[in-house]
Amino acid sequence: MSQDLNNEIATRIRELRQLQELTTAQVAEKLGVEESVYVKMESGSEDLSVSCLNEISQILEVELSLLLTGRESRMSSFAVTRAGKGVRVNRRKQYQYDELVPNFKGKFIEPLLVTCPSKGEDASVALNSHPGQEMDYVLEGVLKVVVCGNEIILNPGDTIYYDSNNPHGMAAVGDKPAKFIAIIMRTGLSLGNGAF
Repeated sequence: MSQDLNNEIATRIRELRQLQELTTAQVAEKLGVEESVYVKMESGSEDLSVSCLNEISQILEVELSLLLTGRESRMSSFAVTRAGKGVRVNRRKQYQYDELVPNFKGKFIEPLLVTCPSKGEDASVALNSHPGQEMDYVLEGVLKVVVCGNEIILNPGDTIYYDSNNPHGMAAVGDKPAKFIAIIMRTGLSLGNGAF
């Protein structure tokens, strides 16, 4: 990710926090980080993961796409994202993210197309956590997932669902990248009476 784009996202976060009349200390507490770390996030000097941006969007009560693009989602009945037209989000060096539905207002979930470069058979896995639940569906390649201390190997067509508050991470194993759809569900959401 370019430093310019990183700075743009950081500026949007700072401006939205100020509009909500929240202090850096209040947002840092809700994120569970030291205030000095959060101040670095707002300055653009601290790299922000998609999961961290998702948490910040929940705290600021805005769509993730507003933080990423500066544009508010407008669609509320349906949204179509054509092949290859998702919003590219390169927030972590080990993953490439494409936001699959950047323009739907009031999403309960955040669907992402994630690509992990190949790291070989002994791929190490960096762990992170974020509020909510997550489902990952493997499209291509072999994906090693570590969650709650368990190591699981997933192949195309395999799915894993977990509480994303727990430390988790993934890496492509073998000689080619792994592609998967990650669906992150925010916490504290009610999906109605359950009649689907």
